[in-house]
Amino acid sequence: MPTDPRRLAVLLAVHRAGGVNAAADLLHVTPSAVSQQITRLEAEEGVQVLVRGPRGATLTRAGRILAESAERIEAELVDARKAIATLGGEVAGRVTIAAFQTAIRAVIGPALAVVAERYPGLELAVEEREPAESLRRLRDGDADIVLMERDEDSDATVPRGVRDTVLLEEPWRLVLPASVAAPTQLADLRDATWVGSEPGTAAARALGRVAATLGTRVRTRHQYYDFDVALALVAAGQGVAMLPALALQGDVPTGVSIVTVPGLGSRRLVARHRATRREPGPAVAAVLDVLLDVAAELELA
Repeated sequence: MPTDPRRLAVLLAVHRAGGVNAAADLLHVTPSAVSQQITRLEAEEGVQVLVRGPRGATLTRAGRILAESAERIEAELVDARKAIATLGGEVAGRVTIAAFQTAIRAVIGPALAVVAERYPGLELAVEEREPAESLRRLRDGDADIVLMERDEDSDATVPRGVRDTVLLEEPWRLVLPASVAAPTQLADLRDATWVGSEPGTAAARALGRVAATLGTRVRTRHQYYDFDVALALVAAGQGVAMLPALALQGDVPTGVSIVTVPGLGSRRLVARHRATRREPGPAVAAVLDVLLDVAAELELA
């Protein structure tokens, strides 16, 4: 018996919402209707797709495979709608980009004018969001491109169904209170006190890499996520920090020095987009080309 693809959409809603009742709210139907669709899906496939528990429903291994198929079908439909919008020959449509502050300021902001000039039929929507939220919106089809940061030592494994495009590779710089003597080599930082970055960020990964190179455990104080906060803490004499070159293009607080130290490495700015076919859709491809052009013109020395 062939599977009704509409039932896959219901299974995907249960997976995303975390339960039958929550999926019913998401789909604007009754919980009974959701349960009926899941029961019919299990009958059509001959496998159990959900395990129901007191805290909600979780997908079985077979259920996860089907949910992944549903995500790919959903992404294909999104791409198809965008391709249909370009049948007239002009690149047109709406492209949503989710990113973080420095990427928006240095790359996306300048790209807006270029897109408007090259592709008047394209509309760009920019969202400043946390990385996890940006990736969730990409999976759900609510964002088309997500800009991510990645330390040079990070795992570059890319999930199925998406593709990463490296926009630029920028050096890490050392920022320190102006009253502190500037180091000339990595070994000079062995006894430094660092302003700590939020775990899971590229800055945290980079600092861990530097610590491994020095063969020591670095001392940290405080914790930041926003680079402007790190600069403020350094200016207050609370320690030194590693920041990417893009974060230092604006005004730097008084009392802060910027130093190039060999061995700090680099941070990559990556654009992630859905890739259900060999290439992205025309609108997304056009925006990626502009982002690459803008990034290539940045002066990061």
